[in-house]
Amino acid sequence: MADGRVYSLAIIAVVAVCTILLRAFPFLVFGGRKEMPKTVQYLGAMLPAAIMAVLVVYCLRGVDFSAASRFVPSLTAGLLVAGLHLWKKNILLSISLGTICYMVLVQLVFATG
Repeated sequence: MADGRVYSLAIIAVVAVCTILLRAFPFLVFGGRKEMPKTVQYLGAMLPAAIMAVLVVYCLRGVDFSAASRFVPSLTAGLLVAGLHLWKKNILLSISLGTICYMVLVQLVFATG
């Protein structure tokens, strides 16, 4: 029993050290500079939109357009998320209400069971 505890504590310690080092890395690398390198500025500007585009494609890649019950929930929730985000600019609100909308549509409106 004691060996399992030691092993678990060792894993937690390694994960904690790695997390601290990863979070400290940008400060260690860029701490003394007044300006960010151009590459980092470019990535900071372009990556959020690129990641969102990849997530949208990933989420909608398996949508089946053969019947309304298979694509309407995804399309409706996706449009709700986009509209809410453009309107309120609140990621948590957009994702939460989009998820709730999708689950209500799938479980109650378009239930096939």
